[in-house]
Amino acid sequence: MLTHDVDTARGVQRCEQLMTLERELGFRSCFNFVAEEYHVPAALRHKLVQEGFEVGVHGLEHNRKLYESAETFARHAVKINGYLKEWGAVGFRSPCVYHNYQWLHALNICYEASSFDSDPFEPQPDPLGTIFPVHQTAVAGREYVELPYTLPQDFTLFVIFREKDTSIWKEKLRWIADHGGMVLLITHPDYMSFDAPPNFEEYHPVLYRDLLTHLKSEYQGEYWHALPREVACFWTKSVGEHQCMGPEGTGAKCLVEKQPAGKDGVRSMDENKDRSSEAGLYIS
Repeated sequence: MLTHDVDTARGVQRCEQLMTLERELGFRSCFNFVAEEYHVPAALRHKLVQEGFEVGVHGLEHNRKLYESAETFARHAVKINGYLKEWGAVGFRSPCVYHNYQWLHALNICYEASSFDSDPFEPQPDPLGTIFPVHQTAVAGREYVELPYTLPQDFTLFVIFREKDTSIWKEKLRWIADHGGMVLLITHPDYMSFDAPPNFEEYHPVLYRDLLTHLKSEYQGEYWHALPREVACFWTKSVGEHQCMGPEGTGAKCLVEKQPAGKDGVRSMDENKDRSSEAGLYIS
């Protein structure tokens, strides 16, 4: 899966260039916006959706205030649910990928994406330890699918560690493919310099283009390229545990019927070839 966290107003200004880059290569992605950190133009959100992309909510402000206390989270959740409904969004990612899986049940979401398989460089570095989606058990009648990111973030590689190529991305991608897992990447248009030489906190988008080109050439016909909302619905259908629903009144719902499970209680990827490719690798 290809996802983008838009952390600043500068990132908003670069969204259409990033969308164009992906569209030219035959990809689509999810853009997560911070609802009250900057102005999120309705025209941009509508254009993304019309072009086959997805829009998600990335908190109210880009800081850790959301998780100061259970009371603070509950208060913020009311406003976040309002933006989910207004934007027709079914997915959420916390700023700086902070998370409390129990508190997140207060959100009207189909999926949540504030986790990772392994990333010791995050401020809350507790890994989910899997390269597959996870069904979060219902609390007060609410449940959702957790989608961990499984490739290093662009900011970590190219801004903090000053990597000059995409070899780390490609090596991890190969490992995930060999294990039939889920590829989920977070990048930020804020740090992609499309129109000028990159400054100290930017990198050239040719690196991101190189990864997408590699995906197309190396894994052609071997993966299912999907949006996060599609993978969440697929996973819900596979395990047959619950209905995955977005905000009321938006039409943004993932309704699935309970499916018979395999002998181990979970339908395998091969049993769902109508939604995935012949190979186990799938990219949302």
